[in-house]
Amino acid sequence: MGTCIICGSSTDGRVCDTHEEDVAFEFRGTSPDELTPGRYYEGTIDGFADFGVFVDIGDSVTGLLHRSEVPGRLDSLGWDAGDEVYVQVTDVHDNDNVDLGWSIRQDDRDFRGHLVDDPSAKTDAELPEDDEEEDAETSTADGGTPVAESEAEFEFGDEAEDGDEEAADAEVAAEPEPEADEAEAAEAEPEPADDEAVETESESEDEDLERVAIADLDDHVGERVAVEGEVANARQTSGPTVFELADESGAVDCAAFVEAGVRAYPDVEAGAVVRIVGEVERRRGELQVETEELTELDGSDAQAVEARMEDALTERAAPESTALLADDPAVEAVVDDLADAATAIRRAVVEARPVIVRHTATVEGYVAGTAIERALLPLIRDEHAREDAEYHYVDRRPLDDAFYTIDDATGDVTSMLEAAERHDEKHPLFVLVGAGSTSESTDAIDLLDIYDADTVAIDGGYTEEAAGADVLVSPTKAGESPVNTGALGSQLAALVNGDVREDLYHLPAVAYWADTPAAYADLAAETDYSPETLADLRDAIALEAFYQSYEDKRELISDLLWGEADDSLISHVSEQFRERLDTELSTAEPHLEIRGQDGVAFETLDVDAYTHQYDFPPVDLLLDALYRQRDRADVLVGVSGDEIRVRSDDAVDVHAVGETVADELPDAGVQPRGARDGRIEFLSGEKDAVVDAVVDAIADQLA
Repeated sequence: MGTCIICGSSTDGRVCDTHEEDVAFEFRGTSPDELTPGRYYEGTIDGFADFGVFVDIGDSVTGLLHRSEVPGRLDSLGWDAGDEVYVQVTDVHDNDNVDLGWSIRQDDRDFRGHLVDDPSAKTDAELPEDDEEEDAETSTADGGTPVAESEAEFEFGDEAEDGDEEAADAEVAAEPEPEADEAEAAEAEPEPADDEAVETESESEDEDLERVAIADLDDHVGERVAVEGEVANARQTSGPTVFELADESGAVDCAAFVEAGVRAYPDVEAGAVVRIVGEVERRRGELQVETEELTELDGSDAQAVEARMEDALTERAAPESTALLADDPAVEAVVDDLADAATAIRRAVVEARPVIVRHTATVEGYVAGTAIERALLPLIRDEHAREDAEYHYVDRRPLDDAFYTIDDATGDVTSMLEAAERHDEKHPLFVLVGAGSTSESTDAIDLLDIYDADTVAIDGGYTEEAAGADVLVSPTKAGESPVNTGALGSQLAALVNGDVREDLYHLPAVAYWADTPAAYADLAAETDYSPETLADLRDAIALEAFYQSYEDKRELISDLLWGEADDSLISHVSEQFRERLDTELSTAEPHLEIRGQDGVAFETLDVDAYTHQYDFPPVDLLLDALYRQRDRADVLVGVSGDEIRVRSDDAVDVHAVGETVADELPDAGVQPRGARDGRIEFLSGEKDAVVDAVVDAIADQLA
């Protein structure tokens, strides 16, 4: 029975089942069937094909990383033949073909341990052998404390082996006798009473060491220093334990060595506030502190460090400017809220917390969510050195509905906890776009709050404070008229990163289906995009938002929004949009029922009965298009399954209508969803009665 190199639990071999995927393996076998599916292996790029990348695992086995496994285009990876990479073995077929999966970790520092998969060994998970003796004596596999130096520290200690004591005595005996004057001086110098006195003196010297900011360590290479900060993460290598320490000025790796593969300071976890004393060295071009002593701080000492970091973080995270992209009175009313939201997002980047953008699968949602993503990517690249940082620290996830539901939150929390458990990853910041701002999202946001995950909600429509987001950006809550969420999200993105402002100029105009405000039209006119191209972009985004709505389609959306203005991709996709929309409009229009009620003209449509189900366009987009080209009715009522949606220029309060109908038909299961521009749910068996009651209630409201 062995001990897991990561958690210390008892296990057969060197790593437990829970943490096996946290380890990078070096394969020393000769046959594909000796690989272990599920493990991550070191590999070397062998070659490229249109369908993927061939990767050598060890000296004798080659696998295929199919392009469908790669997050983005193959050429965006920047890989060349011979490059060292990490991949996951997902399957080994009977014909010896090896399927590989993508690894977001592409640096040995990202793994918490390194082991050897050698079929000829006692187990298939062994610590690396000292194949390079000379290198092993001067540095560990992770650039940590030199093994020879670390062992020397223990040769004269209380726990030294007998052999080590003999070697130490022999070393002392071999030293030349001091000169007479030196001997007399040595005899005259008083010796410490005992080991405790030496220890006290050493501790006193450590306490007297002046703290050095991490950003200034470059000026102290080769010196013994003290650094203070918060442990961002702790990872176990096959040599030392490496603590990533962050203070108000930056972050640095601190290597602590006890024994190869054994966890140093096992009680110190991510989030601990510590003081580390050690020597500053440069390993493989990177600064590193060789830890001699690590002390976890508490009380006023910890509070002082936290306060110092808090002040610096607040200053770094504040937007450089709060100037809006374009003049919009409704947005100007919430500019302070926008600044708060931008600060929260920028702070997450500084604190190495992922930003999860959850947005509705609509044109408005995609424009706003993509604008925020566009602003984040350069900040993340500047803050984090790892090559895959832009895929690790920002994730845009479209929502299935107009609300952030408990189902969405459960999936997010599950992913969040798994990342924390397996990779010591900090809990992310959730940015809810066009959602998370009404009571339907209360339970979901409460679930995030239980796990101390912060939330920002930004919504141009009607909202409610009941949802409980930490930061809410809502013009309607400030007493203003609704704002297109795509335009509002673009304004936020400009505050998050002023360097991308010009990239955002055309986005608000893309988000409007009609009547684009002059300020946003003028902003778009400063770009190379014509009004016709902007309309094509909007149509193309609408189509792509519908298909595989759960996927972010990052590269495709980016190609559409920031490719060449005359790119054939835009015209190709927008043409498909118009063909599909025209087909459904021509199918639905003959089945619109016209009725009048108290001087109000209504059109109603049974969407399920008179459209092709599960085909483009979605119900909301179809009803919007029908209402935009109406010429007979004041109000359009669409009935789909057990839901009613209302379209009207008179801004019908749908929520109030739903409450009225619920009182009139207590057995119909009527429930308003969302704010005043939401929808009404009911029991489908009561459809006719509910539709009649909704029409009556709207007529009364508009009378």
